[in-house]
Amino acid sequence: MGIVKIDEDLHEEARRASTVMCRSINAQAEFWMKIGMLAEANPTLSFNDIVKMQFAAAHVRVADLADA
Repeated sequence: MGIVKIDEDLHEEARRASTVMCRSINAQAEFWMKIGMLAEANPTLSFNDIVKMQFAAAHVRVADLADA
């Protein structure tokens, strides 16, 4: 694990978002980085498409979650 220095304002946004999303600040930053990397690699995909792709890769059946 390494240390990444980020702007104080971005850190505050990550802190706020992590509270809403029930993630640690580090997990929120990792999520944003992963989604950002995937978005750069797949510029034609929407955020929702990227998330669906990640659920499929983890064998999570999203339709089953929607029915719960």
